[in-house]
Amino acid sequence: MADMTDLFGGTPDKGQRERHGQERRSDRNVEAPRMAPRPAPRTQPLADRLRPCTLEEVRGQEHLLGAEGTITRMLARGTLPSLILWGGPGCGKTTIARLLAGRADLYFSQISAVFSGVADLRKAFDEADMRQSATGKGTLLFVDEIHRFNRAQQDGFLPYVERGTVVLIGATTENPSFALNGALLSRCQVLVLNRLDDASLDALLVRAEEATGRELPLDPEARASLRAMSDGDGRYLLNMVEQIVALDTDRLLTPRDLAAILSRRAILYDRDRDEHYNLISALHKSLRGSDPDAALYWFARMLEGGEDPRYIARRLTRFAAEDVGQADPSALPLAVAAWQTYERLGSPEGELALAQLVTHLATAPKSNAVYVAYKAARQLARQTGSLIPPAHIRNAPTELMRNLGYGKGYEYDHDTEDAFSGQNYFPDGMERATLYRPTERGHEGKIRKLLDIRAAKRASREP
Repeated sequence: MADMTDLFGGTPDKGQRERHGQERRSDRNVEAPRMAPRPAPRTQPLADRLRPCTLEEVRGQEHLLGAEGTITRMLARGTLPSLILWGGPGCGKTTIARLLAGRADLYFSQISAVFSGVADLRKAFDEADMRQSATGKGTLLFVDEIHRFNRAQQDGFLPYVERGTVVLIGATTENPSFALNGALLSRCQVLVLNRLDDASLDALLVRAEEATGRELPLDPEARASLRAMSDGDGRYLLNMVEQIVALDTDRLLTPRDLAAILSRRAILYDRDRDEHYNLISALHKSLRGSDPDAALYWFARMLEGGEDPRYIARRLTRFAAEDVGQADPSALPLAVAAWQTYERLGSPEGELALAQLVTHLATAPKSNAVYVAYKAARQLARQTGSLIPPAHIRNAPTELMRNLGYGKGYEYDHDTEDAFSGQNYFPDGMERATLYRPTERGHEGKIRKLLDIRAAKRASREP
């Protein structure tokens, strides 16, 4: 990687200055952007007008930009590695990248993976290479929505990042573990940006009031509701502020007024990406933790995000078998019934049946003993191969089979005391395995006592 001292404002040696003096004079338009305020055109959005001018003004990312923040320590050391900024919309990824370029005295170059292809990448890298050769000035290449580049395009960054031609700052709303290839991730540090909390959003509202020269006509409940409607997205919050300012009213607005004039930000949810798996995991673990309130919340979050209720029904049915099992044998048929009810009624009526199932599963006694036994049985079957059943439980439909001893000595359990003979049903020569170990919880407590009695009787038959 290039010498970071040079990237942070060091100058080339005298010979280089003499060789490239003319090039530097003609290349003055590549200076790092200055974030000083400028007169705002009428069409400039409020969010852009209020974009922070220094890293210290960025809100909600103290773990990165505070006194002991990760980025703060990088800058204090005079180093700036390539970074992947992972966070939701409106949390400051682009702003931080711009300000880092200014702080590190790097030329700021920006492309978007939505609109750019291989030719645009090659042009950006060539310009950065020529700029470094001509002026000694490094380039911070900001790639918005970097996860939209395919694997081959992502590989194209590698030699330029390794040589230090560019300091790459990639922004993504998707989990980098899934969206970016391992080779690129190994050359970048992933920094997670938080969604803006309530205090940060309120600070944005104060800045907006200072910029517009008037207080927002909101009662305290409406002000809190406005922050909630933004769902942690600072840009979206300021866009809503512009709509409120445009009303030009002195009457204090209520939450009901806001609901009538503004649209709530769509909940972040993608049915085939990271948030989908995060929420179903939250629902599953809330059920396992026997918390019906949290389980209902995550269930509702998935529905509000547009999840197919059939997918949720399928996962709930799996939960009934895996995590409730024989502790409550009614859970599995209830899950199937709730699924069928939804199929017959559709939305929104059928979703109530799923909600009932959620509360039943959350409050039911839990046991994964069947799940554990099933996995152990599969493992044992793989280990023991093709052992045949003992002769006394083999089927004997023909005279030849009976002459060979098939079925000989079999005891019909219904004719024995308590309908339990205690015979061995594992292959001859194979040590008996205990796979199902019921818990003391719920119905399994009764099963465990019964199995203990039968184990004692089976042991009494052994020679």
